[in-house]
Amino acid sequence: MKSKYAFLLMCAIVAISCNKALDMAPDGKLTMDEIFSDNNKVAAFLNSCYANVPSKGLGYFFTSRGPVNLSDDAWDTDAEAEPTLISGRMYNGDAAPGAHPVDNPASIDQNNGNYWNRYWNSIGNLNLFLSRIDTATVNDPAQRSRWKGEAQLLRAFYYTELLLWYGPAVPIEKAPHKFTDDFSNLKKATYYEVAKFIMEDCDAALATPEIPWRITVDAEAGRFTKALAAAIKSRMMLFAASPLYNNGQNHWDEAYNVTKQALASLRANGYELYNKVNLPHLYLVPDAYLGPNLNPHTALYNEYFTQPMKHQDNPIDKETIYQHRSNTGNIYHVDGVGAQNGYKSGTCPTQELVDAYETSDGKPVLNLDNPYLDEKHTQPNYNPDNTLYDAANPYANRDPRFYATIYYNGSKRKARWGFAETAASPENYPAGIGNRTRIITTYVGEPFTGIHASVRSATRTGYYERKFLYPTSGDDNGVAGAPHKWYRLGEMVLNFAEAAAEAGKLDEARTAVNEIRARAGMPDLPASLSKTQLITRIRNERRVELALEENRYFDVRRWAAPGGDLAKTDKWVTAMEITRNDNGTYTYKRRPVREVERKNYTTKFLYLPLPLDEANRLRSITGQNWQNPGW
Repeated sequence: MKSKYAFLLMCAIVAISCNKALDMAPDGKLTMDEIFSDNNKVAAFLNSCYANVPSKGLGYFFTSRGPVNLSDDAWDTDAEAEPTLISGRMYNGDAAPGAHPVDNPASIDQNNGNYWNRYWNSIGNLNLFLSRIDTATVNDPAQRSRWKGEAQLLRAFYYTELLLWYGPAVPIEKAPHKFTDDFSNLKKATYYEVAKFIMEDCDAALATPEIPWRITVDAEAGRFTKALAAAIKSRMMLFAASPLYNNGQNHWDEAYNVTKQALASLRANGYELYNKVNLPHLYLVPDAYLGPNLNPHTALYNEYFTQPMKHQDNPIDKETIYQHRSNTGNIYHVDGVGAQNGYKSGTCPTQELVDAYETSDGKPVLNLDNPYLDEKHTQPNYNPDNTLYDAANPYANRDPRFYATIYYNGSKRKARWGFAETAASPENYPAGIGNRTRIITTYVGEPFTGIHASVRSATRTGYYERKFLYPTSGDDNGVAGAPHKWYRLGEMVLNFAEAAAEAGKLDEARTAVNEIRARAGMPDLPASLSKTQLITRIRNERRVELALEENRYFDVRRWAAPGGDLAKTDKWVTAMEITRNDNGTYTYKRRPVREVERKNYTTKFLYLPLPLDEANRLRSITGQNWQNPGW
């Protein structure tokens, strides 16, 4: 396997600097004996194994959110402006094992893309490291112990990523290889078998006293912790029990136990939901510019995603388990609304995501079992029990997280705007509601933020992304987005809620999901819900709580049946086309974002394909077809 031999190229190590240890990279040519006979070179070799940890967030090719835009949560404006990029090609079904837009080496940006080769490269290096660490020259036995446990956790992480993207087309490899090794007996493992192997590595890290539960100094930013080990166990056992991956076996009791223990361990070691607005002068301002968004729960949610987690013993943010080391750049310019000369709006939330938010009384807007009466999602199947929703005033009285996640027609934003906009749209700057405040309007014909089919800075769907956008960022206030919060306690709570519900522990499941809802200012779920109804509500809660964080892309896949597809969720996504009437009122009309369906919904898109040369090589060596179905 070519990708497994890549570790032989990594024979260059530099001494560790006194700052930002994970920024070190190989340099020069050394033998492995030379590397593992020097304490500093051993440390640097391990540091180099972090090099393929992806940035996620806004770090995909051409400053994209990748899986977010490939799910039914969003539409990417690059699809029309640059159809050769990831989203445009995926929407058009232009993907093949030899040239897949998500995994093609040409798509690499900040370590996102080319996953198969890069992750096997890292696993090969980690296997080599683990084979030699016990006899390597290491000055401090405590460091040896930490490095060994950290290497096992890194291996678990890369295997987790392989499973998420490729499914069970993965062998379990624990030892380093040479060019002369015989690979003819290499075998695929089941998803469950790989997940169990991942959890074994996580357990080894959890049993290592020297690995901390939390990183408390900036110099160690990005290093893996026991908290990440617990989080990976929670996620992977939930996935292994899910319909697409369980191979017809019922693993829900095991998933319940694993997710429960992971959550308990995280809580016992200081992790808790973000539960206080710490910057009220920024997120709960006393003037009226926020209008209906002036809600402490909205402010709390908005603050959490736009402020970085600090590396301290007692940080304000105790929810984030792992965040990437880098911030996400000036996202107001490339992935949201807020800049006078915005380059592109990037990720535009869909009407389907908007529909997922309940009204403030805790009732779904649509019938969650059958939300649309037509294939194209233009005919909503309203929940007859919901009397608070008003289709003529659709953004009133919604879940507070809606206002923190999405800019809609009538949203208010305190940001820097140019005089051109002020002159062209004076009605959007009413006097007395705050300094330089803009009312965002997305109706057809609005000159700056209105919906448009091709203008790159305009919304495609009638909505803009707010969740990650710093409240006052703009052209003359370049506040970068916070680092991507990759694993967080909120997901772990929902992992447990889902596993508990599937295992028939309905009271525990309700208690868990209600904790998330209480933090959001939403009522408890009804105690009368059946098991099936509760699972449906928990799945919708995941969509709302984890909106635009990549989870939806993987969730809809694991919930699919083997041989199924994503036609109900991903084939059609819709926009809200708004017309401004002469009397100042608005007319709302649902329509597909474009009149041609997205083609990345068929069975084969449940997984990424193995790179063509790798699939051919594996078939030649083992006599087995390793390629994923449909590719």
